[in-house]
Amino acid sequence: MIRTPKLILSSIIMAIASQSFAASSDLISLYQHAENYDSGIFAARSAFLAEQEGESLALAGLLPSFNGSVSAGRTNTNNTNESQRDNSYKTLNYAVSLAQPLLNLPSWYTLSSAEQSTLRAQAVYLSAQQNLIIDVASAYFNILREQENLKSARSHEAAVKRQFEQAREQFDVGLIAITDVHEAKASYDSSQTARIRFEGNLTIAIENLSRLTGEYTSELSTLKSDFPITLDPTDSSEAWVNSAFENNLNIKSADYALKALESQLSSSNSQHLPTLDLNAGYSNSKLTNSNPANNEAEEGSISLTLNIPIYSGGATQASVRQTRHQVEQAKHLLASAQRQARLETRTEYINIKTNIQTVESLKQNIISRESALEATREGYKVGTRNIVEVLDAERNYFTALKDYANARFDFVESNLRIRRSAGTLNMNDLEILNAWLEPVK
Repeated sequence: MIRTPKLILSSIIMAIASQSFAASSDLISLYQHAENYDSGIFAARSAFLAEQEGESLALAGLLPSFNGSVSAGRTNTNNTNESQRDNSYKTLNYAVSLAQPLLNLPSWYTLSSAEQSTLRAQAVYLSAQQNLIIDVASAYFNILREQENLKSARSHEAAVKRQFEQAREQFDVGLIAITDVHEAKASYDSSQTARIRFEGNLTIAIENLSRLTGEYTSELSTLKSDFPITLDPTDSSEAWVNSAFENNLNIKSADYALKALESQLSSSNSQHLPTLDLNAGYSNSKLTNSNPANNEAEEGSISLTLNIPIYSGGATQASVRQTRHQVEQAKHLLASAQRQARLETRTEYINIKTNIQTVESLKQNIISRESALEATREGYKVGTRNIVEVLDAERNYFTALKDYANARFDFVESNLRIRRSAGTLNMNDLEILNAWLEPVK
């Protein structure tokens, strides 16, 4: 059996009434909570186990069957003839029989189809685990995103509030016009609206993670500042695509489904072929009457039975045609899965390269925005800049901080998604990522 992948997660602040909060957990333990809670995982596992039993059922059609039977009875008859007035007797019968298929091609192909169906169900189960890794990771980092958004919004609100208060004081002493006060007040009101919206988004993000894990957490670790935003220079888009064609679980599932149907088509085609069975049996019948007289009979038999299907109302050919259409459908689904895997892999590869460049650009943008903000503030003090320019500079600076943090999270999620597309996502990837998390300072 393929190894079960494992993973992630946790939640954060905001105690919601009637909900209990768990202690701080790392990514691995939170994923394990999700794995033990998620109904989709349990459903996929049950489907896999059911297919395994289907394989056993198919195998049973090729193994010997052994049956036994016992019957006992008593018969009473009344006869007007004096000499035969009492004609009662007891019977005891028992028998055993053995049947062994010697040649049954439909059953062999059915077993092969069942084996492929089991492999398909296993691929679906493992795919569900990989999807849970992505879902939990996305929910986890979505909380971190909203935390950064809220942190930036609060900082922006505080800065604009100070600017508004200063503007009001300057207006009171006649240094600036009332329009500057109105501009500062409008910007302050807008920052309050943004902060309220991000508080709501953070609460929703926490709820979404709790839906996956079944619990709330009191703390959430974030990425270390020195987390490497790099790409292995030996990696290429085609290398990832080749890995996807070999390991992508959606492709594997579609391929196993096709092979199962091809075996089923062979089974349907062979329904018109003869089958050969070995049959053996033994029976014993004992009759006892009141005379007393004892009659006993034993019988043993062994035989070969050749069954030659001649005509079944057209069912065999209809079954062949039906399965052939299903095989064609499975071929198209496999091709679709391959195209989708190629698209997802190449898309995520481009996203990773773009995220790397974006993070570097935004890192420099923060420095530039901070310098611009300081210069604008100084210019406002000496009268060369107006308050609108100051407010714009403050908004741009805090937006740059927020965008930088989100770009780093985008890089992490793209790395996980490309591994899912390539079919290699597992617990090791989570353990490596978990090592780059640290408590919020």
